[in-house]
Amino acid sequence: MLIKVIDRITDQALHETMWTMYRDAFEELNHLAVQRHLMTRDEFDSVLADTRVDKYLALDDDGTICGVATYTNDLDAVPLIAPQYFERHWPEHYSARKIWYIGFVAVSPHAQGREAFAQLVEQMYMVASAQNGLVCLDICNHNDEVRRMSRVFRMMVSRLSDNMKFTRIDQQSYWLYEFPSAA
Repeated sequence: MLIKVIDRITDQALHETMWTMYRDAFEELNHLAVQRHLMTRDEFDSVLADTRVDKYLALDDDGTICGVATYTNDLDAVPLIAPQYFERHWPEHYSARKIWYIGFVAVSPHAQGREAFAQLVEQMYMVASAQNGLVCLDICNHNDEVRRMSRVFRMMVSRLSDNMKFTRIDQQSYWLYEFPSAA
């Protein structure tokens, strides 16, 4: 397996393959999580065109794409986070651009359970760890409770580093006020 990092996707066939893989990986979450986790096609296209965001491609031995991830240390490129939060809590890392954000990691169904996910995460880890950086990602409650994604990330990275700390830095909850009909 080969991990290729590029800053912009220009090949239309590759672009379509990545969209399909991404959509297939995240579409179900729109039924399982309150916050939308699937970008619209326009949003996805913007991310692929944004050179501030690196695109990590996992390629099978025959060159077939089997995984994709996005990764950036330009926090202004991530629309739904507040860079000011990171600037306040980790000012030195922030000013040195040593805080990375994983936008998403998607693996095709035929590569599930294989090394594509692990290889993508490992490549992103190596970038940040080489600079004593920080990596942030968001995991919805469903993916954490059912798929144990925070545990998966922690275990994967702890195999690569014996001095990694993994901390929940924020949590958002959604509340519903219900007004049943009068008795």
